[in-house]
Formats: sequence, structure tokens, C-alpha cells
Amino acid sequence: MKFKMLLSAALLAGVISVHAASAGATNAIASADAMTTLFGDPVVVKAKGFEIKRSDLDGVVAGAKANAAAAQQQLPPDFEVSVMNQLVTIQLLSQKANDADRAAGKAEADQQFTNLLEHFGTPEDFARQLKMVGMTESQLRTKAAEEATAKAALKRQLNVNVTDAAVSDYYSNHTAAFEEPEKAHVRHILLMTIDPSSQTPLPTNTIASKRKMIEDIQKRATGGEDFAALATQYSEDPGSKSKGGELPKFGRGDMLPEFEASAFSLKPGQVSDVITTMYGFHVIKAIDRSPAKKYGLTDNIPQIGKTPAAICKAELESEQIRKQAPAYIEKLRKEANVEILDPNLKAQEQAILDASTNAPASGGVNP
Repeated sequence: MKFKMLLSAALLAGVISVHAASAGATNAIASADAMTTLFGDPVVVKAKGFEIKRSDLDGVVAGAKANAAAAQQQLPPDFEVSVMNQLVTIQLLSQKANDADRAAGKAEADQQFTNLLEHFGTPEDFARQLKMVGMTESQLRTKAAEEATAKAALKRQLNVNVTDAAVSDYYSNHTAAFEEPEKAHVRHILLMTIDPSSQTPLPTNTIASKRKMIEDIQKRATGGEDFAALATQYSEDPGSKSKGGELPKFGRGDMLPEFEASAFSLKPGQVSDVITTMYGFHVIKAIDRSPAKKYGLTDNIPQIGKTPAAICKAELESEQIRKQAPAYIEKLRKEANVEILDPNLKAQEQAILDASTNAPASGGVNP
């Protein structure tokens, strides 16, 4: 049986994905709720000490569907069974957890929420997205802590141990992963020369009028007027207009070539000439530029609040877990007498087991 820790991935991804596809997420959650209303909330898995209901499974699957829709991807056919097995694994490991595991789980969940709040910007935005996926902050915190606790218990039960020397060696072989490229930080003002809905060019006289307007704005900005105020008043970029034209920091290759070339050529405080791209006319003002940086083993990476040492250690621990966990989890399942009650899920699970049993060994020859 394949083993994967869920670690709130589907739930948290479902929350994050609403930023990009709120309608898809809302529809997925509504569909899950409708199924519960129509068919009740039967137990799909039972075992010693716990049971899993249809709503438990559907809640995670709905979040994952929303995330897949936002990324224009499809979930694999066995995804629902995979989630079911992950939920079973979490319950089995939760039964083995001690106070130290629960403390570690809470700390991990708190860090996940810190990262989420930074992603959404404000607690209000975060609460709004949670509401759209039909979940409260308390519910998500509980799930995240439960899953992180299960991981901590698994590490302890398997006696997972990573030495400092192993961490150092891993870092030395993966230094490129901890290098941050040079980044520009700018404000810009955009006057669009295309229709945003159809992507077709605007009438020639409209484009000419906007060209004259952007040249006037550029002169005013160069003359010392407040660039952020000009962006708020005139810019037609919906993503940055309300922020005074400020864009997130970006590296080379992240923007259109014309825009990027100008942004990286400016000194802090300098205003560009008028730049033309496929979207329209831009004026850019440089805020600052971050030089390329390589994070040392114990340096904190601000974006994620972790050091390369912590990241390397986690990856090495995951490698050990991937090797040892399947047999241990199978043992726990037998001891707990895990029984799949839903006929469809049971059939899918059996099909996966049969396919795994009948699959030829790696490097083998098919008969």
C-alpha cells in the first residue's frame, strides 16, 4: 500500500486556491454539502477507536478539487481512495501520539497558519477565503494540528534520526536550491491599449489619446509628483492600482522583456521613460533592488521562516519515513481491524492492491 502524509495539503490548498478560482471552490464545497444533504453522512471506514464519515472524506476532496481547478489540472482516478487512506493513517497515528507529539503538532500548525496569513496579507482576507470554502479557522487549525501531530508520532515510532553531518552533506549537494536571484521592486502605472476581456486592440484614436496621457503622467512623475498617488488615480492595472502601483518583487524572466529590462536598469527612486508592452503603456518607478543571495546553512529564509538546515533535515526525515512507513502503517491497520464500509471505496482499494500485487518488479520482464 502506498503511504503519503496529508499534512493539511488538500485542505490548505483548497483555501489558497480560492484566491485564483473562488467560483470553482465554492461549487466544489456546495456539491459536497449537497451530497451529504441527499444521502446523509454514513460511516465509510470503521476501526478500533475511530470511524471516518463521508463528510470527513468529502471535505478534503472538495478542497483538492478546487485547487486542481485553479491550476487547470485533473485529480488522479484513485484520489478519493488515497485521501481515505491518509485519513485512516492520521487516525491510527493519533492514537499513538503522546504529549510531546501533540506539542510539536501544534507548533507546526501554528507555523502553517503564519505562512497562510502572510500569503493572504490580512486576517480579514484569510477569514473571507475560509468562509468561501465553508470552514472556520478553528476547524482548519484542528485539522492541521491533528495531521502534524500524526507526523510527529510517526517520526518517533519509527525512530527517525538525522545527524548534523547528514544535514550538512545534503545542503552541500543542494546549494542551488537555497540561492535567491536578484529581484527588482517597483511601482508602475499602466494605461491599457487592449480590451482586457477580448484581448483585442483598442481603436487607434483611443490608443493615441492614451499615449498622450501617459507621456503627461511620466512628466509629472519625473517632476516630483507623488508616484503612488498618480498610480492610484490613473493606472488601469487592477492588481496594483489600489496599492499605489506597487508590484511584488520579481526576478529576471518573471515579467515581459520590455518591462523587465527597464525595471532592472533603474536606480532606486528613478522614473522610467514610457515603456510599451503587449498590454499598453507603462511608467515605472524603482523602489529598490535586492541583490542575488545565497542562504547559508543556518540563515533564516524570511519567506518561509525556516533555515536551510531545517529544510534539509525535514527532507532527510521524509526519505527515512518513505522507506519505513508502509510496513509500519500496514501493521497498525491490521491491529486496528480497519474495515472499509463503502462498497465503491472498497472496490477501488482492492483494485489498487491487485494492480500493485500483479505489477512486474522493477527491471523485470513481462511474461
